[in-house]
Amino acid sequence: MERTTQFVGQSLAFLDSVERASRAAPLNRPVLVIGERGTGKELIAERLHHLSGRWAGPLITMNCAALPETLIEAELFGHEAGSFTGAAKTRHGRFEEADGGTLFLDELASLSSPAQDRLLRAVEYGEVTRIGASKPIRVDVRIVAATNEHLPRLVDEGRFRADLLDRLSFEVVTLPPLRVRNGDVPILADHFARRMAAELEWPQWPGFTPRAQAELEAYQWPGNVRELRNVVERAVYRSEDPERQVDVIQFDPFHSPWAPADSASAAPHENPEHPTAAPRAVEPATATPPPAATGDLRSAVNAYERALLEDALSRNRFNQRATATSLGLSYDQLRHAMKRHKLHEGEAAA
Repeated sequence: MERTTQFVGQSLAFLDSVERASRAAPLNRPVLVIGERGTGKELIAERLHHLSGRWAGPLITMNCAALPETLIEAELFGHEAGSFTGAAKTRHGRFEEADGGTLFLDELASLSSPAQDRLLRAVEYGEVTRIGASKPIRVDVRIVAATNEHLPRLVDEGRFRADLLDRLSFEVVTLPPLRVRNGDVPILADHFARRMAAELEWPQWPGFTPRAQAELEAYQWPGNVRELRNVVERAVYRSEDPERQVDVIQFDPFHSPWAPADSASAAPHENPEHPTAAPRAVEPATATPPPAATGDLRSAVNAYERALLEDALSRNRFNQRATATSLGLSYDQLRHAMKRHKLHEGEAAA
């Protein structure tokens, strides 16, 4: 399985997890990988496989949450022809497909109780029985399982078998969330940004502005590395000017002044861009103070509006689309306002 995603980071918490996985890889024992979404659990599973003696064998992945409960057992263990409605021919299960290699069970906690029972036997005896068959089949499979649930708590609640957990937890690799990986956000952001710039065929990567870097480091990253990659790649491709540093970061791609009311109306204490931060006004954060009284209200309003436009254009490096977003305007509305105030369009990048 060829991957373009790599392990990138230097924090001690991250390096410790990778080292633990590397040490467990050569052993023919099951491993549990625990971590929040987007922390790289599947990458750890691949590392465990490729650093093991099974590297030449198959690496079979199954997402236990992606199938309805009625099909999970048939998917895992296979079935004989005619064993149930729709079973027109015999089918090998994932265990048989992974024979001689590694079986990666993602979202392990979503397995039904009957599937857990059969998985326990497969782990303990190295045998699986297809649905509708009378004889078991010997398989040589190493199991790597992943979840974002706290399995001991599920055992206490009666939702996961204690004996199955005992057999799967020879080693447990817990991946740290990105928010505690000190110093890794700038490294990862630069890594993903350079790759995106190369994909866009930019001559070089100009980097992020100090303001953009500060925003990336201050964010809490509920989606972890996967979310960071999306945010960075989106910021780079929207920048449009390969000569200027990337300055505009949008954390929530669904945030828009024209979003449907049910998704745009957030609670007063929530901020759609920074869920953990206090609410803030739509950019610009610091408005230009109104001009001194002139005795002519219309002239004063026009002067103030022009000052706001000039300030927003300057802060967004004269990128019109970024300026329109920061002011809560559409692109056409900004263009009309610039024309009305006779701002030089040659200074602004569309």
